[in-house]
Amino acid sequence: MSRANATASLKKRTNLSINEILLNEAKELGINISSSAESGIKHALIERKRLLWLEDNKEAITSSNDYVVRNGLPLEKFRNF
Repeated sequence: MSRANATASLKKRTNLSINEILLNEAKELGINISSSAESGIKHALIERKRLLWLEDNKEAITSSNDYVVRNGLPLEKFRNF
């Protein structure tokens, strides 16, 4: 099975409510609604995962930043810039 067919077979039909004005304008401009919705959901997932990762690692990030403030960057003496 080709990659394109494998991707298509993973899709699931769903019902979706979209603002009527946006939907009509998108159709007039020839925008693929399904593809656009999928792209928007993908970007929303990426952003949510990024925010969750930052929250989960907040303590470690703060600790690392505090270390650099107190001690400077590790190996800073070897930097040429």
